[in-house]
Order: sequence, then structure tokens, then C-alpha cells
Amino acid sequence: MLTRRVTFRLYPTRSQQDILHYWCKLHCSLYNAAVYNRKTQYQKFGHSVSYFEQQNCLPAFKEVWTEYKPLGSHALQATLKRVDFAFTRFFKGLGGYPKFKASRHYSGWTYPDKQSWKAHTTGVNGSLELANLGSIAMRGKARTWGTPTTCTVLCRNGKWYASITVQCEPTRETGSGAVGIDLGCKDVITLSTGEKIAKPDFIKEGQQKVKAASQRLRRKRAPNRNKKIKASRRWRKARQQVSKLQRKVACQRENWLHQTTSSIVSSNSLVAGEQLNVKGMTRKGKKRKKQKAGLNRSILEVGFGTIGDLLTYKQSEAGGFYVESPTKILKPTQRCAKCWELTPKTLTDRVHVCSNPACQHTEDRDINAAQVNLIWTRGKELASSVVESSSSTSCGSMKQLGALRRQKLAVQRSNGE
Repeated sequence: MLTRRVTFRLYPTRSQQDILHYWCKLHCSLYNAAVYNRKTQYQKFGHSVSYFEQQNCLPAFKEVWTEYKPLGSHALQATLKRVDFAFTRFFKGLGGYPKFKASRHYSGWTYPDKQSWKAHTTGVNGSLELANLGSIAMRGKARTWGTPTTCTVLCRNGKWYASITVQCEPTRETGSGAVGIDLGCKDVITLSTGEKIAKPDFIKEGQQKVKAASQRLRRKRAPNRNKKIKASRRWRKARQQVSKLQRKVACQRENWLHQTTSSIVSSNSLVAGEQLNVKGMTRKGKKRKKQKAGLNRSILEVGFGTIGDLLTYKQSEAGGFYVESPTKILKPTQRCAKCWELTPKTLTDRVHVCSNPACQHTEDRDINAAQVNLIWTRGKELASSVVESSSSTSCGSMKQLGALRRQKLAVQRSNGE
């Protein structure tokens, strides 16, 4: 059984929407209180507060703050676990020190089990029933439906969503072909067969609309806490318009990436890609900062990092393989697909001409790189090249914490006997 996430759009009534906003504000206050508790306990007393210590304080906390009782114990525990995730990432060097969150930026909360919610659906539309709130109409369609496990209620740009994880057995059709791919900014995906998938026009058009809306936003009176200046109503309205346009572009790009990767998987059981350090590629430049900023924007617009993730899980559903070649060692853009010799190139060289006098292979630069990735993948053992992803997290999930706690209780009981 695999775990997949399905997102439905919620349509709450006016009274339900007010309650959802109030609950979101309460969860945000609990998150900030947990962060403050850990921070002050360590600074003043040198005591490191754990997740279990904060979780055990919830019953007494709800007796004092009675407004938290309708939210459910497990949902509050999930919010405390979110704080634990943030501190664990900080101690491992994966993120910065956890900060306090504003209620207007706090996205939502999670129900880690089915105690306080129930999804009345078979994967197409339906309703979501929340404890102490009632039934909320929802709309959406799941590709594969199964047994719901967790539910996360989110608010994005004034719209409410339910992100539900389900345990299912997804299947996907695929062909017997094999293809190599190379990623770029102008032609997003270049296949080893010579086919090129260009950057869609709606991305450029959407970014132009976002740029124009951002210029209108800068003309309005923005908030400034230091000078005690409040934002004007026109600024708030313009800010909502910018967020709406950004969200639209993101949804269009996500939909296009899903369609493109599904088309590749449907005809190829083996896809050979390349390892790309997108974070390093989009790092701020020290020289020619404007040119580097434009290149970074082009890389992020087409979603280099998302393409590999989509191909990985879709190939696993289809029973195929997605393998990434070591770019730093292999150097597919410099290597010849015929004789395997290296030919140095700059970004302006768009045609590969082999420097080996006995070869003289001439091919489009991106097509040659895709062919190199495919040849390297075919020469390796798939069993040793493909690493199956683990379902466990480095920070410890709610399910793992429950199993760990039951194990400790069993040991205590055995020692007591």
C-alpha cells in the first residue's frame, strides 16, 4: 500500500468560514506559545523541552484556555509536533531557528487520525465532516482513491482546501520504450529521440501580469511597523490581486508539468535524467547580479526540481524506473554520445561538434546530452542504481511517535511486574 495526497476545494458557509478562521488563529497561537516555551526554558533554565513534555501539558492547558476544547486533542498534538519538526530541522542544520508566525500567514492545521473528521466521498466531490463544526461541501477528483488516513485543512488566498492522504494501490500504464531527457530554460525537456518540449507561453504571460500588478502595488501605501504606518485599503486590495495571479501561474505550471511527465511515462518504462543541484544553480550571483537573477528566475519558472520528483513516483506506480546520472562526474553536456570524449563548451555553444578527429559527431547540444544520460543508464545495473524511497521521516512522524510511546509503556510495565 502506498500513500498519496489528494486536495479538495472546500465550500464552507459564512458561519463555518468564521469558525475555521478562528480555529486557525487558535492553532497559530498554540504554535507561537510552544516556540516561546522552548526558547525561554532553554535561555533561563538551560532545559530542553521535548515534544512529549509539551504534549502532556495539553490537558491542563485546555482547562485554563477552554476555547481550545472544540479543536480536538490530536489536532493540537499535531500542531505541537509541527514545532518539534521545526526545531529538529534547526538542530540538524536543515533550516533556520523557528520563528513566530502571524495569524494571517498561518496556513492551517492537521488531523493526524480519523478521530475528529470523516470524508464522505469515493474520490469525486463529496463532503468533509469535522467534529464540532458539521459537514462542509467539497469538490475535487482523485486519480486513485483508497483509505483516508490524515486530513490537513488549509487556507490559500481566502479559499479553503482539504488535503487528504489516502492509502491506496495506484496503477499507471506505461510502454516498453527507454528515453533520456535533458532540462533547459527555453526547451524545458529535450528527449533523446530529438523531440523538444518548449516552455509554455502562459508562464511568460502570467509573469508579465504579476509584474504589472506588483508595480501597481508599489504605488500604494505599504505598512511600516517601525514608523507605525498602517497599510491602505488599496494596498491590501492590490496585494490580494498579486497573490491571486501568482497562485494562478503556479497552478497552471503544476498542471502542465503533470501532463508532460505523464505523457513521457505512458510510453517509456525507463527514463534517464540527470542530478541537478537546483538550490546551488539558483544561488545569488556575486557578479552580474541582474543577469544571474534572470537566469535563476527562468530555472525556477519551469520547475527543474519538480520534474524529477514527478517522474520518480509516476514510474514507481507504472512499475518502471527513473534513474538520474551523476552530472558532475559524467558531464553530459560536454561528453560525446558516440565516442564518449569530452568537448568543452560554453553556454553560447548550442551545437555539439566532437573534438575527436576520428568521430566528428555533430548533434544538437541538448539532444546529445539526453542521449549520453540514456547510454550511461543502460550501462548500469538498475538494481544498484535505483534507490527506493523510505516512508519514514528523519524527524519522526506521529505514527512513529505513537509506536515509540507504546514500546516505552510496555517496557515500564514489564519492569514493574
